[in-house]
Amino acid sequence: MPQAEGTYRQGSKRPAYTQAADPVGRIQPRDQELEQAVLGALMLEKDAYTTVCDILKPESFYDPNNQRIYEAIQALGAAQRPIDMLTVAEQLRLDGTLAQVGGMAYISELTMMVTSSAHLEYHARIVAQKYLARELISFASAIEAKAFDESNDVDDLLQEAEGRLFEISQRNVKKDVTQIDPVIGQAIEQIQAAANRESGLSGLESGYHDLDKLTSGWQNSDLIIIAARPAMGKTAFVLSMAKNMAVEYNTPVAIFSLEMSNLQLVNRLISNTCELEGEKIKSGRLSQIEWDQLMSRIKHLNGAPLYIDDTPSLSIFELRTKARRLVREHQVKFIIIDYLQLMNASGMKFGSREQEVSMISRSLKQLAKELNIPIVALSQLNRAVESRTDGKRPQLSDLRESGAIEQDADIVCFIHRPEYYLHSDQDASGNDIRGLAEFIVAKHRSGKVDDVKMRFRSKFARFENWNDGVDMESTTVQSRLNSDDAFAGTPTAFSGGTAAFSLSPDDTPPPF
Repeated sequence: MPQAEGTYRQGSKRPAYTQAADPVGRIQPRDQELEQAVLGALMLEKDAYTTVCDILKPESFYDPNNQRIYEAIQALGAAQRPIDMLTVAEQLRLDGTLAQVGGMAYISELTMMVTSSAHLEYHARIVAQKYLARELISFASAIEAKAFDESNDVDDLLQEAEGRLFEISQRNVKKDVTQIDPVIGQAIEQIQAAANRESGLSGLESGYHDLDKLTSGWQNSDLIIIAARPAMGKTAFVLSMAKNMAVEYNTPVAIFSLEMSNLQLVNRLISNTCELEGEKIKSGRLSQIEWDQLMSRIKHLNGAPLYIDDTPSLSIFELRTKARRLVREHQVKFIIIDYLQLMNASGMKFGSREQEVSMISRSLKQLAKELNIPIVALSQLNRAVESRTDGKRPQLSDLRESGAIEQDADIVCFIHRPEYYLHSDQDASGNDIRGLAEFIVAKHRSGKVDDVKMRFRSKFARFENWNDGVDMESTTVQSRLNSDDAFAGTPTAFSGGTAAFSLSPDDTPPPF
């Protein structure tokens, strides 16, 4: 590693210590002279500790004696006491380690070795890099030894390796501060881009107009949590949204489904897009007109930039790897995870499931910032909603297993369908609530919170804008036939394009 000329005095004495070597005889990465130079500079230069306190920790030093001296410096810095040769020696005396490190003579020698502290930060970073290299060597050696042991399960070993490597990388992630001018330039560019769009949105359009107005579109680097009790339609909503974004706006979307297989998801997408009941798709009992409707409308899904991964029990480390690849190779701009509580952090040890969920939530936010794209994660709510008597509307305290989800998320939303709980077509005020779905934005870090009305069509597991068209499920077959220009003559004759076919009296045409 590079060293500054003229920084050290020659002929210095160093305390003896054992140099660790690996099995093939190579010495661990370390630089004793740099470590001594850093310690000496810390005891000579006022406020030098504030320069390196975020870079170094005691383990960063290879020599155990240097570790003890830095621990003493760290204790003085935490107590906001002066750091010099005398105070460090006194702190070591209080710790009972002054004799172990070589006594006052070695402390004095460290300060005498340094002629300049001008390159302190640079030297500290080299010491930190040497420590990181040693950590990686130790990690690789441990994994190698376990890989040779055939009693270890390889899949478990992979998970452990991912978890350990993630820990090392996270501890050493540092980002320098940025002067505000270039950030202002980026903000102006974003405002101009939003102004040039017809929609006036700065983020990705979801296809739900009132929601997009509230959020200005899904914003890059945001973590969005969408939570609900079972049967409220969480998966139906994100599938409807993914279809809108991928088909209508050509936005590449990735779905990580931990609950349903890719075939089940595609069947629901077909029901959503082709407006065919899910039961009919599963059974294959489609009339001729429904078959033609299926083959005609499924073309909208062909070629759509929609990517599905149905790996069960996906770990946060696997997700990071796959997400990076999707962004790099397919330019994915939006990620959906169904759902958060089914993920795990294998390879890492936690005192409770709540701590594990907290770590997963934190990692998802970090991933959204790293990839600079919005990430939507579905979440379950606890049973407290069911015991509530005020309409069973969910609230932030209902998020299951971890309060960290609420803290880490930029936006927290709930899906609530009053019809499901009231078992009635009307609410207490006499309003028609058939098909009503309330999309509740309960937390919005960069905007206001509000409720958005949507229409849920249960037959097709599809969410729609509340004011789009009419309620197709309440429209009679005859009125649809009369209003559709594609039908000519009698209600049992249909002609469209080059195909012509008839309906039998038993066939019920699907809603168009």
